[in-house]
Amino acid sequence: MSDAARSSEPADRGARRRTLLLGLAGIAATRVAGAQRLVAPRGPTLLTLAGRIARTNAGGEAHFDQTMLAALPALSYATRTPWYPQARTFTGVRLRDVLAAVEAQGQDVRAIALNDYRVEIPASDVNGSDVMVAYLLDDQPMRVREKGPLVVIYPFDARRELRTAVYYSRAAWQLARIEVK
Repeated sequence: MSDAARSSEPADRGARRRTLLLGLAGIAATRVAGAQRLVAPRGPTLLTLAGRIARTNAGGEAHFDQTMLAALPALSYATRTPWYPQARTFTGVRLRDVLAAVEAQGQDVRAIALNDYRVEIPASDVNGSDVMVAYLLDDQPMRVREKGPLVVIYPFDARRELRTAVYYSRAAWQLARIEVK
């Protein structure tokens, strides 16, 4: 091998290494920047989150369609409510998982229904029990006339202290929006 070839080999290797490192840095930067943005919903928006959230997909808000909600870890439980004479099975996602998906940075949330009913849900509820954003009732999607398409529901039968007017009032049906405070 000639002296010229030997002297250019380390330079070529160094250039390749710098190019590789710059490429990896670019991929990492893209992933970090991408972590701040949710994918856009492809179907109709069922739930909008606003307020103190880090991940958005629509002008400072996070819009979720059915597919996006169903992609989060699912939860299902049967519970009695004041609105149905028998226990019903609700399926959906934990409210805390929805909040984690948007990197919520607030403590409490306000749930807002289609009819503008508003209720404050404290962080202690979100973190202390399996408060759910349900999208199925007895394995069927809920229509607006059936209190849907989304319902905030508590596992009332699991804990006696949840069976009070305070917690029943926090179970907002026809949920459309959550504001993180």
